Amino acid sequence: MQHGTLILEDGTEFRGTSFGTILSNSGEVVFNTGMVGYNESLTDPSYKGQILVFTYPLIGNYGVPSQEITENISKYFESQNIQVSGLVVSDYSNHYHHGNAVKSLSKWLKKENIPALTGIDTRTLTKRLRERGTMLGKIVFKKDVDFFDPNKEDLVKKVSVTKPEEYNPSGVIKLVVIDCGVKNNILRSLIRRNCHVLRVPYDYDFFSHSFDGVIISNGPGNPKTYQPVIENIKKCIDIEIPVFGICLGNQILGLAAGADTFKLKYGHRSQNQPCLLKGTRRCYITSQNHGFSVDSDTLPKEWIPWFININDQTNEGIKHRELPFMSVQFHPEHSPGPVDTEFIFDEFLGGLVP
Repeated sequence: MQHGTLILEDGTEFRGTSFGTILSNSGEVVFNTGMVGYNESLTDPSYKGQILVFTYPLIGNYGVPSQEITENISKYFESQNIQVSGLVVSDYSNHYHHGNAVKSLSKWLKKENIPALTGIDTRTLTKRLRERGTMLGKIVFKKDVDFFDPNKEDLVKKVSVTKPEEYNPSGVIKLVVIDCGVKNNILRSLIRRNCHVLRVPYDYDFFSHSFDGVIISNGPGNPKTYQPVIENIKKCIDIEIPVFGICLGNQILGLAAGADTFKLKYGHRSQNQPCLLKGTRRCYITSQNHGFSVDSDTLPKEWIPWFININDQTNEGIKHRELPFMSVQFHPEHSPGPVDTEFIFDEFLGGLVP
């Protein structure tokens, strides 16, 4: 067995056993409290540049399914590749049992050249990240690496498409999806609702196309890094093109509207974040994966908070008081997670039906 060490930037070390590729790598160490959905989480582009820690103790027990493609979109994955820089778990199960499984998690990680450690005290590690906040870290084997801060990089460039892609061209509602690292289930959710989707690179000038609305996708990194997206959304606001943002898209819309964003202490990465619909007593349980937040206090007077996180009172969505601009910090498309907030797609699309 090959041993490796997770080293945090504060000097804390956690020694474990490899079940991925033997490769030293660095990134931002974050934790996810979900019980299931490691296939979807590992392929979520929002995790680009991060070393992911699963707090649920047993990982790998249902294996990895095959790459089934429908509408040029993978059925069981949120992108074509694993996006994390490394994986850390407490107890890896090499013996998997599931009707859809075709290989082990270990075999998949090795194929995609991703380091992974098991035998780590993830409870102690998670408590340290909660107390100290998200930290840089590195998985080290024989060769050391420098600490890498993904929030100083243009991560979206690494996960966005390089040219426009079209889905469901016979769809009734024409949408531009700005790909900042869009999850496949956002595309699936729109196609199911009979939308014609034009997926474009994050820095693409899409205004020469004919469309009914714009969706800003999820994605990794610091939202203030992505000025081309912010400028395009400012233009959409100026000419009153309907806009809907998801996760990073919420932060981008907030910045375009004139608000500010800030980095959370350790982020929200789970499938059970409670969000209150502002002005009501209705709470939704949501799937989330983000490290930044819109500062509600900086919203211009034409804008209002739409949802609030019950755990820490941070912003979970914004809305214009009169015009069709809205966004949510959580993932209404889920995958993994609860389906409670899928109605938000319908709320946005309802105003676009010809």
